[in-house]
Amino acid sequence: MNSTQENRVSETSAFYGSSIGIEAKTRPTLIELLRNGFNYKTVEAVRETLQIPIAEFGQIINIAPRTLSRRKKEGRLHTDESERLYRVAALVERASEVLENKAAAINWLKTPKRALDGKTPLEYADTQVGIEEVKELLGRIEHGVFA
Repeated sequence: MNSTQENRVSETSAFYGSSIGIEAKTRPTLIELLRNGFNYKTVEAVRETLQIPIAEFGQIINIAPRTLSRRKKEGRLHTDESERLYRVAALVERASEVLENKAAAINWLKTPKRALDGKTPLEYADTQVGIEEVKELLGRIEHGVFA
């Protein structure tokens, strides 16, 4: 593994260790965790970080309330559900990096933006294309380009 790959793995490892409590020392470990499905406790950890009701969070990660209830009983998400949860958690982490404060990032994610047609970044987070749009907006903020 070259140093660039090691740095990316370190960033992922730090993200999992600090933000949502999953230990992933390498990308293959992260992939295996996603394939096996995250523990349901991860849903609660990310939802509590965002301070939003479970029904609203279910909409963001595209999991119906009844399905979330079943996953809670089962204790584990499916692979595709884990990937959607990971995307949202990674977005929280990215916003925290750019805004240099987790509380400010959460507030920013929950506040409507003109650049997103008056929707909140979390509303855009329900699709991969929407997440990319929010990340582009964060990139513009990071580089001082607000138009």
